[in-house]
Order: sequence, then structure tokens, then C-alpha cells
Amino acid sequence: MTQTNTDHPLSGLRVLDLSRVLAGPWASQTLGDLGAEVIKVERPGRGDDTRSWGPPWIPNADGRETADSAYFLCANRNKKSVTIDITTPQGQELVRALAAKSDILIENFKAGALAKYGLDYASLSAINPRLIYCSITGFGQTGPSAHRAGYDFSIQGLSGLMSVTGAPATEPGSEPQKIGVALVDILTGLYATNGILAAVQHRHRTGRGQHIDLALFDTAVACLANQALNYLVSGQSPERLGNANPNIVPYQAFATSDGHLIVAVGNDGQFRKLCDVIGAPDLANDTRFTTNASRVTHRPELVPILERLLLARTTQNWISLLEPAGVPCGPINSVAQAFAEPRAVSQQLAMMLPHDTGVLVPSVRSPLNLSGMSDPPSAAPPSLGQHTEATLQELLGASDETIAELRESKII
Repeated sequence: MTQTNTDHPLSGLRVLDLSRVLAGPWASQTLGDLGAEVIKVERPGRGDDTRSWGPPWIPNADGRETADSAYFLCANRNKKSVTIDITTPQGQELVRALAAKSDILIENFKAGALAKYGLDYASLSAINPRLIYCSITGFGQTGPSAHRAGYDFSIQGLSGLMSVTGAPATEPGSEPQKIGVALVDILTGLYATNGILAAVQHRHRTGRGQHIDLALFDTAVACLANQALNYLVSGQSPERLGNANPNIVPYQAFATSDGHLIVAVGNDGQFRKLCDVIGAPDLANDTRFTTNASRVTHRPELVPILERLLLARTTQNWISLLEPAGVPCGPINSVAQAFAEPRAVSQQLAMMLPHDTGVLVPSVRSPLNLSGMSDPPSAAPPSLGQHTEATLQELLGASDETIAELRESKII
């Protein structure tokens, strides 16, 4: 059942995905987009939690709502769904048999939870020493917080990410804000993919798999990036600046006569060009503003001047003047407008995939464009249990009678 298209970089790798919700499924979807065979193990009758995270819901061929949500669609492309009750001895044996024939396993159970089922790394690596086993938790497998559950929203707060997101505390009614998508989950999924592929390369050299211990909290702190180093260098916790940047000025959104404009000046030359376009060339010669360091220091004086000047024209009018001058800028699009952007249309970022229900369902194309991969995999997210029988028959040699017995016992 492993995909054999030779121009898929990960063709020949089999992923056993025991994860749910977003971080783990995002990692396995990325691997699937690159050609790996992904077998998603789900609970019989319920499946991944996100199947029920709606509305909106996937419609069937008659236009009626199904039990699967748009949320589930976002992270489960290019996978096969196999339903197994891993709380039963028979279910555990099925997972062990699948793990013995897999290259990679991804799970996001609480630390130590799979050991009682004999599905932890120590147990499965004894069966398959080449297995690469990736565990995703809130706080890792060891340490004082390992027992705690981790959710994207709470991790955004705990990690300091929300403390630097949102309008400044000095503005009336302002408060810390979470990011508009579960970005810690997504970033953790991408780190998981990187770690898995590093372990694949290590296995090429050594012949052995390994255990990857990945925590949402660690990812969130690592991705504070410049804000983390701002604190570690200065000893001062960064504060919320709204859409402004703590290290670059002007690098923020400004109101225009009909909306908002992002101005992202990255160097002193671009600042001079900005001043010329907005009709204030003397600003670039003002010693308070000639360098980025001085502009950061004198942010309170500069920003009100720019705010006043940029109110004079519409957003598109400013863009038509600033872009040719080489000043980085842009609008603040809605999601609908983003999908209407020329790049999104030309790359077909919104695509339709044939679903098991007989309808076409939407998906977002992977941003990974490899010159050697002419025809990326494009299977719609599966219906619950869609591939159970075929997988058990083809990989494990299960007979029709055995499958019927497993169904009767509600193990699959």
C-alpha cells in the first residue's frame, strides 16, 4: 500500500499516525504531502476530535451536512483512516502489528499514557528497532511539568507569546491576545516534521530509529525569536506594541483614508524612499530619524507624523506609489481577499479534491514546491474508517472472517 511514485521525495516511507487534533496531524499531513503513506488510527465511531469541531461541515452529494468539519479538512489530507480501539488487547495487537511494518509513528497522548497499552517507544522499538517514534505533548516526557496537559491557547499564554501580542497596555480596553490560528500547534507540527526527517537521515547511517520528544511549550518559547533574545540580552520583558515592531521603525500598520496600510521599512534607504513618496523628505535628514536605532528611540515622535501624512490617501493609492519606489507595503486582506490575490490564484492554493462521499471538498495546497516532484499527492481527507478493511487485509493479511469478528466486537 505504500505509494510508489518515484518523484515523491518520501515515497516508500510509512507513517502510523496515532495523533489527534492539530500538531501531530499537521506533521503527518506534511509528510503525506511529500509522498509518505500515512495511516491515521482513529477511535471507532468517533474518530479524531476535530471531526466534530464545527460548523461549518462538509456537505454530502445531496447538499446535507455530514459529521465531518472544515477544521478536520485542514490537517488530514493524503491520509488513510483506520479505526482501532487501542484500549482493547486486540486493538493494541493490531497497532503493534502495524508499527512493525511502519517507519514512523506519531502520537500526542499524555506522557506515559501509551505505556500501559504496550504502545510506548520502548515496547514498539523492541519489535521494530528501525521505528522513528515522535511524541508530542504539552511539556515533554520528563521534568516537573510532564504530567500537565497542553493546549495551544494555554501554551500561548504560558510561554509569553500572548504578552507580546495585542494592543499596548496603555490603550484603553486593551488586553493580551492569542494569535488568530493555533500557531503553536502548527509550529510544533513543523518542528516534528523536521525532527522526523533528521531521524530518517540518522537511520540511513545507523540502521536504528529513535524517540523524538517534542513539547508545545518548548516550541512556543523557541519561536519567541527576537522577543526572546530582546529579553535575554536586556533583562527586560518585551511589552505589547500592537502591530508595531520592537526592533524596527516604521514597521507597522497605519490608518489611511479608507482602511489600513502596512509599511515595513527594513533599512535606512527604504525610510528615505518612504519620506520622499509621502512628501516629507526632510524627515530622512532629521537626526532623530536618520538611522533605525534612532527611529526606535524616537518612535513616539515619528509615528504620529507618519500617521497624519498617511491619512491623506487611500490604501491602494499609497501602494501604487510606494511599491514602485521600493518601499515594502501592503494591505490587510480578509481571508477571501487573500485567496483572490494573483499569487494564490496562479498557484491554485485553494484546490478541490474528490471525497469519499462523492463530492469535491476544498483544501489548501502545500507551499512545498520541489523541482523533482511534478505531481504532488492530492487525496482528500478520509471518511472515518474508510481504509480499515483494505489496510488490515493488505498489510496484516487479515481475512474477511477476522475483520467481521473485529467489527462485531467493536475493536475496529
